Amino acid sequence: MSRSRGKTTAKDICLIGLMVAVIEACKMAMASLPNIELTSFWLILFTLYFGKRIFFVVPVFILIEGAVFGFGLWWVMYLYAWPLLVLITYFFRKVDSVLVWALISGAFGLAFGALCALPNIFIGTVDGGLVNGFRMAFSYWIAGIPFDLLHCGGNFALMLILYRPVSAIMKKLGSRDLPQNA
Repeated sequence: MSRSRGKTTAKDICLIGLMVAVIEACKMAMASLPNIELTSFWLILFTLYFGKRIFFVVPVFILIEGAVFGFGLWWVMYLYAWPLLVLITYFFRKVDSVLVWALISGAFGLAFGALCALPNIFIGTVDGGLVNGFRMAFSYWIAGIPFDLLHCGGNFALMLILYRPVSAIMKKLGSRDLPQNA
């Protein structure tokens, strides 16, 4: 974590806690809006500006979500959906284009319902075989498309509006000791 020793420092732990707190606060503040969220935005930005520290943030965020809202099927989906966004972001971390990040964030919002439908393949298989599992997952995904469209549009618009100003602040605040694209 720390560039000098490869160990997690007290500063890293505080930073990880602050990142999780920002994500949670924004999530709670926007909870009344259907699938409009800043979680995707913050996970992308934090991955870009804090590098590998994000790999500690995501599990803490997911555990807190489970502790607050219960460990239901939706929580299982979080175990792979949010890490996938972080991995995609980490792969493209050298890109500094607001449009690219808006497209990635929007595409993730659109794909979120399909990602969340995956466990239904296994649930449906228990009662009626593999074909039934795929039918169940497909119907789950189709039923949620209006919300996926909202998620896509919200993610795209929020990234388009917030990427440059928040990036400028993060660059200014972190320019002395935070490695860009770590």
